[in-house]
Amino acid sequence: MPKHAGEATNPFTDTVQPEPPPLTPEDIALRLTLAALFGIAAGLAYFLTQRKTRAQAASFVATMVLLAILLGMVSMVIGTNIARAFALVGALSIVRFRTVVEDTRDTAFVIFAVVVGMAAGAGAYLVAAVGIPIVGFVAWLLAYWGRSGEKAVPKVQMRPATTVVVRTGIGLDLTEALTTTFAKHAEGVELTAVVTVRQGTALDLTYTLRLREGAAPLALIGDLNRTEGVQGAEWKAESKRD
Repeated sequence: MPKHAGEATNPFTDTVQPEPPPLTPEDIALRLTLAALFGIAAGLAYFLTQRKTRAQAASFVATMVLLAILLGMVSMVIGTNIARAFALVGALSIVRFRTVVEDTRDTAFVIFAVVVGMAAGAGAYLVAAVGIPIVGFVAWLLAYWGRSGEKAVPKVQMRPATTVVVRTGIGLDLTEALTTTFAKHAEGVELTAVVTVRQGTALDLTYTLRLREGAAPLALIGDLNRTEGVQGAEWKAESKRD
């Protein structure tokens, strides 16, 4: 029996089935609106279960929402027409994307957006409405599980490096005495410069160091001045560099 327009053949039973009635503009608007809402819900689930800032995640979330709407349109275009489905797959196969997905988890959310968009386009609203909270909850659990496995690394706040200039007489070896004095007040002490002053009768020794917790510059300078052989000590402003 010849097939009439508006009829489709079931490939498994070889029976002719009438195509569903054409969609009205109201139906199309409803399905695309729901596709957008489902896409936004999927994007929100992605944003709440990852560590990117809003600016970093904005592009991917927008892609998910647009994919949901576009796939809703695709589902309505295909309907129950198998030939149209294969034609559309062939047409879309010429599109190539070169964007590298940084996280394999992002691929799952892309498929998530595709599924909810197709569900809205096909009129399977309940599938998307029930699936979105379930997928979002599972994604949140997995994200929480991954973050809880990290070891908390305490942040050690180091005091900024400072400079101390010690003036000594020529021919004096004050290395041991100065090392003992610095050890009481500072750490990371390093001799960075040696300059002759007073027409070669004295030396200026420049040290970089970090004060210990609770140590005071005045106490350090006082102990240095009381060290035998030290003619003077100068405290320079703290450096902002680590």
